[in-house]
Amino acid sequence: MTIRHHLSDPLLMAYSAGQLPEAFSLVVATHVSLCDECRARLGSFDAVGGAVIEEIDEISMGEEALQAALARIDGLPQATRAEPLKPAGIFPAPLADYVGGDLASVRWQRIGGGVKQAILPTGRDASARLLYIPAGTAVPDHGHRGMELTLVLQGAFADDDVRFGRGDIEIADENLEHTPVALAGEDCICLAATDAPLRFRGILPRLAQPLFRI
Repeated sequence: MTIRHHLSDPLLMAYSAGQLPEAFSLVVATHVSLCDECRARLGSFDAVGGAVIEEIDEISMGEEALQAALARIDGLPQATRAEPLKPAGIFPAPLADYVGGDLASVRWQRIGGGVKQAILPTGRDASARLLYIPAGTAVPDHGHRGMELTLVLQGAFADDDVRFGRGDIEIADENLEHTPVALAGEDCICLAATDAPLRFRGILPRLAQPLFRI
């Protein structure tokens, strides 16, 4: 497996600092578990963050500070960190742990044209979903109102003349309008996260958008 499309430094730094929404953290952790290059870069950012913390001057704390901090931690969603790739199945460890298994554990919802999705439970500030796109099928032409991360888990898709295969990640924002197409051969399965609804051109996708929460 050769990964050609990687995470940006700002995304890796935000993940290292724990500043990403849960849905984006899941995608980043899953990609990093597949990608040696991004895992090494993340390690360097983690090391820098640790060095900065060590150089911070000590500050006296109140007697109840520890209890208050632990209470806040208990109220946060569980963090998703990168783990080694599991030998069986197509889901890397972070995603397999999240789903509770591999592909057979996914409860798909049909959304038309053979395309299926499964929305994963994450925080409200962004959403994560698995997408199943039959080989040769195009996703409806759309733009973005925010950021979208799309990680390929099986098969491949083309966006214009750019190919994205297993382990590759596409980063889309408000400036991108596109019509990704699953390439022939193997059905394409992706993990995608968005922090805003998509912007469809066609009337039918717009009508279906509230129902399928896309």
